[in-house]
Amino acid sequence: MFDMVKQWFWYDWIMLILRLIICISLILTMVEVQEQLTLPLWAAVFWEIIAFSVPWLILLLNFRYYLVAEMILYGGICLYLSFLFPEAYLVFLMPAFMIAANSAQKSYRWSGPITILVIPILINMVSIQSNPWLTIAHTGLAYAIGFAFHLLVVNHRQNEIIRDQNTVLEQYLSQIERVTLLEERNRLSKDLHDTVGHSYTSIIMGLETLRPELSTKLGEDKLDSLLHLARRSIDEVRGYVHQMDSPQDRLPLVQSLKQLIDEFQANSKVNVRFRALGDECSLPKQTQMTFYRCLQESLTNAVRHGHATEIVVSLQFEQRQTRLEVQDNGQGAENLQEGFGLTAMKERAFNLQGQISVYSELGEGTVVTCTLPRQMELPDQVIRLLLVDDQPFIRESLRILLEGQRDLQVVGLAEDGGQAVAMCEQAQPQVVLMDLDMPNMDGISATKMIKQHWPDIRVLILTTFQEKEKAIEVLRSGADGYLLKSMEPRELAETIRLVHRGGAIIAQDMSTKLFEELGISQIETEAQSAETKSMDPYGLTSRELEILELVAKGLRYKTIASRLYLSDGTVRNYASTVYLKLGVRNREEAVQKAVEAGLL
Repeated sequence: MFDMVKQWFWYDWIMLILRLIICISLILTMVEVQEQLTLPLWAAVFWEIIAFSVPWLILLLNFRYYLVAEMILYGGICLYLSFLFPEAYLVFLMPAFMIAANSAQKSYRWSGPITILVIPILINMVSIQSNPWLTIAHTGLAYAIGFAFHLLVVNHRQNEIIRDQNTVLEQYLSQIERVTLLEERNRLSKDLHDTVGHSYTSIIMGLETLRPELSTKLGEDKLDSLLHLARRSIDEVRGYVHQMDSPQDRLPLVQSLKQLIDEFQANSKVNVRFRALGDECSLPKQTQMTFYRCLQESLTNAVRHGHATEIVVSLQFEQRQTRLEVQDNGQGAENLQEGFGLTAMKERAFNLQGQISVYSELGEGTVVTCTLPRQMELPDQVIRLLLVDDQPFIRESLRILLEGQRDLQVVGLAEDGGQAVAMCEQAQPQVVLMDLDMPNMDGISATKMIKQHWPDIRVLILTTFQEKEKAIEVLRSGADGYLLKSMEPRELAETIRLVHRGGAIIAQDMSTKLFEELGISQIETEAQSAETKSMDPYGLTSRELEILELVAKGLRYKTIASRLYLSDGTVRNYASTVYLKLGVRNREEAVQKAVEAGLL
């Protein structure tokens, strides 16, 4: 009850003071005329106190019950006093004003006739009042003034709601503008890193290849000058990219959400309680932005549509996922309509392989839950790399490309297998990118020695050759992967992370040749030939079927690419090939045809 009183406005206090004045004056009048009362004074005073307090307490809970209680208790006192004193009908004028002022949601349709007609007629029936129309006129005037006061209160409340809504909308728009700027800065930084950085890397590689062809001292000096200029320019570009990171991006998730809640509470009259459970961990920018937008949209909807006065926000860090829950005490809805904001929230979560659920019941508020899997970018878990290649420009190019990744660090460069073994003892790398054909000691011999002395070091062969014999020999020597140098930088970085986590990978073209060499392909073909002919008349490969299954699940190309450690363009090429083989135009037709053909 005390919390309700704290939310009162000026008009609530005015009605309480008027009610208190009438109650005190009536008690004093009863004391003066106590000899003419047919009831004991204490009984009359107690009746008046009950008539004052009970309706007021009921009004805090339900206005309809208040109207009934006011009519019965105060109406009863007026009937009793009018029976003794004809002028006592004036006591009912203030209750009539109060009844009209609190007649909400069209309750005036029945409270008005009872207050203006029924009770005044009863008063005139028990009293000796000679003019009943005077009683009805006075009571009707009091009711009309009370109803006008009610309209004034409703107008004031609507203005307050509009002001609060405008404040929340202004805050929401400012946050939308800020978040949009952050996303645009992130996009520009990525584009600069991927385009300008790649161009500079290509320039450096091309200049390095010209070094053997320059024999004069002047030519070498000019080449060194160009290389120095290119390296300095790419360092400047990298510095600009880092400067584009805003302070908001560098804040931890908990602190960022608290800042949003503090700004929301400062601009609205809503109490928001926040709690974080579990050990906070570092999350990718995109994940943090999704939680930020989800909380922002949930807070705004709770005030705009739910008219909530209290919101509870919980952020829970679990072992495999992070969950944000926003619960309000608003009006709720039976059939919640998904607007643009909620649809955008779900799309963001879906892109991160997460989900958003909304539970809402009329009169019970709304609960929004955003759950995202743990896809952490831990800055303290940097993968230490050793690059081994006999060509200097390849070593330098790989170093530039891989050091652009936040979790990759090049700790050494080696020209041959002998240097690689020596640097493994000095630098203690976690992953070694090894070339095959090198002078002094080749990649196979170096891999064997590294695996003998440091079995925990992961060795990833990176070569330009697709020789089956060497690939088999490399795998037998203990290598953890066999890749071609023609693969995209992003796919190479994802492969390094996969190998570091304990996985093993072979380039797709080489794996096909190896399986043919080992006879596995022939065995599978004989065992599944009948089934393949009946189930796959379109000649889809295993990789194409795998991508078709993920497309059927509704996953986007970017999500499929991250799952299969492929580039976005590679996945799109596979999907285009599948559509071409199936003779369809889009993913919906492809899924329908695959289901009909029994491929899924």
